[in-house]
Amino acid sequence: MTSLPPSTGHVRTVTEAYLARHPDERASLTMLFDVLAGTDDPTSRKTFPAHVTCSAIVINGERHVLHILHKASGKLLAPGGHNEPSDQRLRDAALRELHEEAGIPPSAVVPLVGHEDIPLDIDVHAIDANPSKNEPAHHHVDFRWAFQLVTDQAVTLQEEEEVDGYQWRPFATTSSPTVRAKLAQLT
Repeated sequence: MTSLPPSTGHVRTVTEAYLARHPDERASLTMLFDVLAGTDDPTSRKTFPAHVTCSAIVINGERHVLHILHKASGKLLAPGGHNEPSDQRLRDAALRELHEEAGIPPSAVVPLVGHEDIPLDIDVHAIDANPSKNEPAHHHVDFRWAFQLVTDQAVTLQEEEEVDGYQWRPFATTSSPTVRAKLAQLT
């Protein structure tokens, strides 16, 4: 059996469900709708000028969010990255990346209530050109999935060539302003 990446239909359905909650963000996702209207796979890292990535917003019992220090950017970000052919749904990519970067298995988290099939946030951000990977400057449309840590799981950095540390940050100091705003609305 061959695994298929998330379909364009799946990406569109998840996006429309997200926009039903956040209709004021439709204009900011114009680039995503342009990609969805095309013939290229929106989840492929070779789709330009934009493609989908997925991140895991992991919340522990103290209401802190996991941040991973990424060497390439020098930034503290949620664990995440590009989709792989084995990721059948967008949320699967976030869970795989969480395990690959932080050593936290999917069994250690559950989707945040109310966000089982809808990301907490979708962000569009610019990525600089990377000549070593033959990538032009482009944009990532990052689907940020929220999870609650349900076990006493230690973070064990896995991809030492890509990541260089981690922090658990309170909601108020989460690195992404859009995620921070949405977390502030949680009860």
